[in-house]
Amino acid sequence: MVIKHFLRWIGNARVSERAAAASALAHAFLDHQLPFEDRCEAEAALTLLLDDPSPKVRAALAEAVSMSCHAPAQIVAALAADQEEVAAVVLVRSPLLTDADLIDRVASSDGSIQALVASRPYVSMSLSAAIAEVGEPVACLALLGNGGADIASLSFRRMAERFGHEASLREAMLSDPRLPGDCRHTLLVKLGEALKSSPLVVALMGAARAERVTREACQRASLTLIDNTSRTEHAALIEHLRLRGDLTAAFLIRAIAHGKVDFLGSVLMALSGQSESRVRAILSSGRDVAVIALFRAAGLGEVLHRVFLCALQVWRAVALGKRVAGAQEVSWLMLKEIGAAPGQSGYSERDREIATLVKTIHLETLRENARHHALAIAAA
Repeated sequence: MVIKHFLRWIGNARVSERAAAASALAHAFLDHQLPFEDRCEAEAALTLLLDDPSPKVRAALAEAVSMSCHAPAQIVAALAADQEEVAAVVLVRSPLLTDADLIDRVASSDGSIQALVASRPYVSMSLSAAIAEVGEPVACLALLGNGGADIASLSFRRMAERFGHEASLREAMLSDPRLPGDCRHTLLVKLGEALKSSPLVVALMGAARAERVTREACQRASLTLIDNTSRTEHAALIEHLRLRGDLTAAFLIRAIAHGKVDFLGSVLMALSGQSESRVRAILSSGRDVAVIALFRAAGLGEVLHRVFLCALQVWRAVALGKRVAGAQEVSWLMLKEIGAAPGQSGYSERDREIATLVKTIHLETLRENARHHALAIAAA
């Protein structure tokens, strides 16, 4: 009888009154305050309110049922498919919406709705994958900012591929500790591409110099990337670099000069096909003949062997506590090994490219160390 009066009254009530009545009836239904027969009638009345012409009434209903596990499924589904101001609280909160429901909503909606789904307290790996695959930038940004989102490595890769050129998304991904190493490199490359094609950079430097400067900057940044990549992810990063054509002799020389011996070991394992234990043993204590044989098995050119072996011997001594050295000292000794240090007779023609690269690395480390020294003096 109460529901009958409610249905007669609501046809002539004002919007504010209908909204308040919808909320009250929904709470009474969800709190089990009504007898069984009245509950059935109340559910019918609540379902009828889905057709109310005012979004304020439907929004009040959505607010009331948004967090309940006992709300009628047809009401929750209809509210989730309503316009944004009505659907928002249901999409963000409702425990009744399954991954399938949410994935369908993501696939058929614009960025603002997708962002609401991405902001749910918990986002499963499959839902994250759907957002990464079809979501607009605002949705992917919301997903990355959601601590309750379970994001697979593949989803990070898709977002990096799709939106690596977007500065805000690139920054959000790079600040996420879950981001795989190969994705970090992809984003570094995209940043370099954005810089070298910038009209301002091209105007200041010229296209050729901008290309060279950004390429060298990306190589230097890749060293930091290695430091932030766990050994378990080395294989994925190496394969990514290899497929992109970035696993070059220049990159490896820069890595060994800066002491990335563990990473070099992972590269040698991948290229030679030899076991981890054997490669680690050779790098840590193997004789020069064994080390050179490993380099050959990995396909490293003969011209690289001397500088690689020189650097490796220094880093071995550092690891054993027999000497103190850094990239500045190691790059200097690499130059001496090929006769390219000041005062020496000079390098051979075949070593020209390597000498130029090692000298560049040495000058970079000199400049960087001087900068740190100056800042330390200023801070003292």
